[in-house]
Amino acid sequence: MASWDFQLVAGPFGSPTDGPVWDGEALLFTQLTFPFNVANNRILRYDPATGDVTDFRRWTNRTMGLALSGSGVLYGAQSGGRRLVRFNADGSTSPLAHKLDGIYHNQPRDLVVDSQDRIWFCDPHGDLREAMNPQIHDKLDHASVLRLEAPTLDASITRITYDTDSPTALLLSPDESTLYVAESSEEPSGPRELRAYPILEDGSVGQYRLLHTFGSDSGSGRGGVHRGIYGMCLDGEGNVVAVAGGEDAGPGPMAYVITPQGRILESHSLPEAPTNCAFGGSGSADLYVTTKGGSLFRASGVGRYS
Repeated sequence: MASWDFQLVAGPFGSPTDGPVWDGEALLFTQLTFPFNVANNRILRYDPATGDVTDFRRWTNRTMGLALSGSGVLYGAQSGGRRLVRFNADGSTSPLAHKLDGIYHNQPRDLVVDSQDRIWFCDPHGDLREAMNPQIHDKLDHASVLRLEAPTLDASITRITYDTDSPTALLLSPDESTLYVAESSEEPSGPRELRAYPILEDGSVGQYRLLHTFGSDSGSGRGGVHRGIYGMCLDGEGNVVAVAGGEDAGPGPMAYVITPQGRILESHSLPEAPTNCAFGGSGSADLYVTTKGGSLFRASGVGRYS
């Protein structure tokens, strides 16, 4: 098994990058800062043909995850605004429904759009500094995976998981029968797991299968818990490609290829602590990874696509 060669293609930009998604010709990804530098809360576009990075959108209010619908509509998890948004082709931005049982949801992080144009999203309790971004609305008393039933301002939101505390990333299987969720607590005793929930006929989920769990070091000199999964994408064979880990403990920053049954097929070292990943390029063969350090890396020709 050859090691994946991750090359720096953009950045570092001085603050975390996230949310990569391939738009058919180039890679869109987000840059995140706290409100004292709102101009750098933006979506960037990397063109692999020229190597140029340009502003796609500015003033995005800490949009983290990005997702494209089957018809090519771009949606974002706007953690600063505590809502999902639609980025319209005319340059405008439309807010989507943001209340569950009359209460504003938390700070969405990652999202995916299914074949019915429903938006599934992780809604953890975020880390925005209250002094910089005062919250005037109460947060939910849980951190769950939620589903927006239609991409409109008046649509309903459904709570999907009742057993999560720190959901950070999610995926749907190609046939949309399984919801993959990364539960990545930053508490020493919290879970750091990859879970597979069966999606039932009524749209709810059943008991999850535990595909992988991350441990902690003991007596190694480095110590500490292993950083869990913060971004995932699917390869062409339906395997989960997950990016996890950091410099402080465990094997370091890594990309894992995990089968739907939980077998780790491959693991590859990453240059920096990752935040998210996406396939793109010709034949979707190139894996792009964003990082906490604000970089964009690419491993060319590694996708399992026919």
